[in-house]
Amino acid sequence: MNTTKIIFGLAVIGIGFASQSFSKNEYTNVTGVQQQKTPLQKSIASGKEIYTDFCMQCHGGNGEGNALNFPPLNNSDWLKKKRTQSIHAVKFGQTGEIVVNGKKYNNIMPPAGLSNQEVADVMNYIMNSWNNKNHKMVTVAEVTKIVK
Repeated sequence: MNTTKIIFGLAVIGIGFASQSFSKNEYTNVTGVQQQKTPLQKSIASGKEIYTDFCMQCHGGNGEGNALNFPPLNNSDWLKKKRTQSIHAVKFGQTGEIVVNGKKYNNIMPPAGLSNQEVADVMNYIMNSWNNKNHKMVTVAEVTKIVK
């Protein structure tokens, strides 16, 4: 009867469906669901690019600087203790003697011409990279308040 044809047809369709190859990801992949980055994480990511473009040539990829002319940023007591001066140096450049981790440096760091947002981002990257862990975010408002 017709019932037999319908059952047989459904069985054939079921076999055809079952024979298709589906990867596990087609069932478990949920699009649009990603862990959101915090504002600090976003700033650090942007700051890394700025550091690569403007700072790495002197301070190195690992923030160690060199023993002669460029102070370390990695584990720098000056960076940790002199937040305002550090931001000022990135924003306006640095001249004159400074002491970092007990060693004197007297070189010129020219201003890079960064926007306040870029200064905040690169500071957040530097202050949270390598052995530096400072989770107090440098904000654009904080950078804006620092004047020459």
